[in-house]
Amino acid sequence: MNILYTTPVLHYPSIGGPHLRIENSIKALTKVSKIDIIYRASHPSAEVKKTNIYFSKYTKKYTSLYYFSRYRFIRFFQKIFSLFFDKDSKHINFFFSYIKNNNIEIIWFGYGNISYQLMKKIKLEFPRVKIVCDTDSVWSRFVLRGIPYVNFMHATIKRIIGKKKQKEEKNWVDFADVTTAVSDVDAKYYKKIVKNKSKIKIFSNVIDIFQYKKKIFKLKNFKNPSILLSGSFGPNSPMNMAAKWVLDEILPKLHKTFPRLHFYIVGNGSDKEFGHLKNPNITVTGTVTSVLPYLCRTDVVLVPLKFESGTRFKILEAGACRIPIVSTTLGAEGIPVVNNKHILIANTSKNFTEAVLKIIKEKNLGKKISQNCCNLVKSNFTISNLATEAKNILKYLRNA
Repeated sequence: MNILYTTPVLHYPSIGGPHLRIENSIKALTKVSKIDIIYRASHPSAEVKKTNIYFSKYTKKYTSLYYFSRYRFIRFFQKIFSLFFDKDSKHINFFFSYIKNNNIEIIWFGYGNISYQLMKKIKLEFPRVKIVCDTDSVWSRFVLRGIPYVNFMHATIKRIIGKKKQKEEKNWVDFADVTTAVSDVDAKYYKKIVKNKSKIKIFSNVIDIFQYKKKIFKLKNFKNPSILLSGSFGPNSPMNMAAKWVLDEILPKLHKTFPRLHFYIVGNGSDKEFGHLKNPNITVTGTVTSVLPYLCRTDVVLVPLKFESGTRFKILEAGACRIPIVSTTLGAEGIPVVNNKHILIANTSKNFTEAVLKIIKEKNLGKKISQNCCNLVKSNFTISNLATEAKNILKYLRNA
């Protein structure tokens, strides 16, 4: 079958969970089938050029479609208009022609949960083309879970957006031939709102385990003992609230026992949100090309999330690097980890602090749970596992 993979999210090198999701999806799919790739690029830049070169090796037919202008002042207005209008509509005629000229039988939408209008228009025009809406999370759940943590105005906006996403989810699970979920937790949600439950398939978040075996060069002046919080930060984001919780309620308690304990805040937007902190025991990096140099040297990885959806790459990566993890229950959602076996789970500031201290003090405990987590990741969350899931989905579509 002729398969087209299209996504608005693509980046090389992958610098976060969304990019890892797409890169590893492409790697898994190309193990079981040939695919064409269309990247709906958000802006033309040197980074996009690197991305194009890297991902072109996975296909003979690779295309970049640009939405945003190269001119900054035009991009500003495009971003404003994109809040109200479907930016993918600009490319709809290109997709129609591409489908016809290449006899496309399956379109796999990476991040389909933010590609609703494009999926709908293509399905209306080509009802025989099979559509896979590949989701990284339940988007409405992600939005609505954040309501208790913001002010009234932001809560109202989130409620409107969340309800809109719920309507889209109910529509696409019926017209799409397959909707993927990253875990049984997400699959359960989609199965509740779809008529034909067999259309919901698991397509997990995984890591390329071989990337975590590479030699990592030393960082200058890395400080131990240390704790690490990594991710993408921004106003009202889960990572911002997680960082503030650690800074306000957990770190001061940790410093009573370990005054020299160092806190690393790493990832996109971290410098904008927390770069103002002036503390010799805190390092804020901003965007880094790879979190691995920090991840491989820290004592404890923190996943102190209060709201989110999907599954956390930071748990899979820490597991692969054999670094012990302390997480909230929600932070570990969708990954079959067991408290005190693979990670430590704590939901209050008191218990979270105690869990971190326990790992730092009891080195054997840290080694035991991190090795167990590593074994879990290697057994269940690799490219090979994802390729098997992809093969099963394509088999279902051929027989549907």
